[in-house]
Amino acid sequence: MQKPSFRARVVAGAALVVLAGAGTFGAVSASAAPSPAAAPAAATGAAGGHLTHSTHLTLAAATKAAQAAVDAAGKAGEKVSVAVVDRNGNTLVQLRGDGAGPQSAASAEKKAYTAVSWNAPTSELVKRLDQAPTLKDIPGTLFLAGGAPVRSQGAPIAAIGVAGAPSGATDEQFAQAGVRALDK
Repeated sequence: MQKPSFRARVVAGAALVVLAGAGTFGAVSASAAPSPAAAPAAATGAAGGHLTHSTHLTLAAATKAAQAAVDAAGKAGEKVSVAVVDRNGNTLVQLRGDGAGPQSAASAEKKAYTAVSWNAPTSELVKRLDQAPTLKDIPGTLFLAGGAPVRSQGAPIAAIGVAGAPSGATDEQFAQAGVRALDK
């Protein structure tokens, strides 16, 4: 009998991995407890305590927060862009207000990313540059006021960044308006 080629063995092995993964996913999905209290116990037993659970902002909530920030800026007569990022810094929603400058969209996104990365308003982070000036060299960050984290039980789950107003302090007020909209 002829030995299967290397390629055939790789393809067969990959197919087995996919089938095993699908079976595991199905088993986990079928056994997932509807109660949030039971879910950690099931996860701990299934993976030996090697899983974590995290809270995420929904797209609807991110959109609500972004719109609240744009609305707050509009009431103040300012033209801004707003970005809402998830816990990992991925953009969920980005709105560019009517008349906002071309640089404001990228700045808003970087401010949001910076706020969620350090779980702090970017106005506070600017102050840290005195002790650690190289923080500003981290790719994707922008140490200017205008970013505000969204927290659940003290942990960052998202952030809102605003850019385009005449000052970072004003940008941050609008970002905080977005955070407050999530409490309603």
